[in-house]
Amino acid sequence: MSSRSIIRCMLWGMVVVITAAGVTAQPVAQVRGGGQASVLDDPRVQTLGEEGLDLLYDMQLAEAEARFDEIDRLYPAYPIGPFLKGLITWWQILPDLNDESHDDRFIEQMEEVIKRSDRLLKKNEDDFDAQFFKGAALGFRGRLRSDRGQWLRAARDGKQAMDYVLRVAKQDTTNADYMFGKGVYDYFAAMVPKKYPVVKPLMVFFPKGNRDRGLRELQFTAESGRFIRTEAVYFLLQIYYLYEPNYQKSLDYITWLRTEHPRNGFFHLIEGRVYVRWGRRRESMVVFEDILARYQAGQAGYTATLAEQALYYLAQHQMAFRRYDDALAHLLQLEALAGRHKEDTYFKVMGRLRQGMIYDLQNRRAWALQRYQEVLKMKDWSDAHERAKRYIDTPYER
Repeated sequence: MSSRSIIRCMLWGMVVVITAAGVTAQPVAQVRGGGQASVLDDPRVQTLGEEGLDLLYDMQLAEAEARFDEIDRLYPAYPIGPFLKGLITWWQILPDLNDESHDDRFIEQMEEVIKRSDRLLKKNEDDFDAQFFKGAALGFRGRLRSDRGQWLRAARDGKQAMDYVLRVAKQDTTNADYMFGKGVYDYFAAMVPKKYPVVKPLMVFFPKGNRDRGLRELQFTAESGRFIRTEAVYFLLQIYYLYEPNYQKSLDYITWLRTEHPRNGFFHLIEGRVYVRWGRRRESMVVFEDILARYQAGQAGYTATLAEQALYYLAQHQMAFRRYDDALAHLLQLEALAGRHKEDTYFKVMGRLRQGMIYDLQNRRAWALQRYQEVLKMKDWSDAHERAKRYIDTPYER
């Protein structure tokens, strides 16, 4: 693993709890510690918030924004409005992290959340809403900054965010929604140092985690959470897909997400990748063909980035079945879509490499060599350069 990836994992362990807890900005009809009420107790906010989030996860962004605008009109001085609207921008960023066109708007929204929160904290340093939303906004901003390689700024945001989120979690340890953030932190704070020992010295500055407790807390939210079951299930999926690979559990969680949010192209893509990881080629091809068809039909949430990945995996599978012309056709479509990127993305580079591999399998050596030489001029993803050099020396064979 590269040092960049290790740093990203370290920062993820710091801010992932807030990124997750951010979506918990939903109503819990209780009075907080010290007798303090919250805008989240307002039944109007509860109804509009729940409706808006459901629409958001189904990628009906305009409809979700209308609900969140109503909340902002109800509480124009509070941070809840710009935060919820920021979630819409986040879901425009998340499926295509190579597209930075939404970054400025998202940062502005999170900074408006922080400004409104600070005004409330100036009046009352224990203001629940201010602590909650400021922590969430700092976490989201830190997450985006880590994705953009702004490591120091991301770390600063993550540390500040964690202070607020853990403080909020202590105010209600029985509510499944609030336990989610703590569960994510407990798990990653325990597991990241084990998986990447290089970060251990840095973890002395953070509270100690506990893997088993974290999993219990996440499962509690997944089973009993009212507003953020989706986020809890998504994080459990990530754990069993990436950190503790388990096919059946991954399949169970992605099936739940797809059933609850059938219009979400991001979850649809993950379903295909779950099948890929465990060698279920035929099931994955059905998924990727469906994603491609929805993209071509212009369905909301099915972006060119999702289509690129679908084309890549379809080509990979066609190669496995020795359908080289079909595989090459998919890769050429991928090439056309990836051309909109100035930078060399993972699928752009790997797609070019696989073109060369197919040309070798078709005994079109001159074309293969041209593709390998092109790969050497591109960014080196997943040892693409080493493989290209190897295939220049010795033609690729099955």
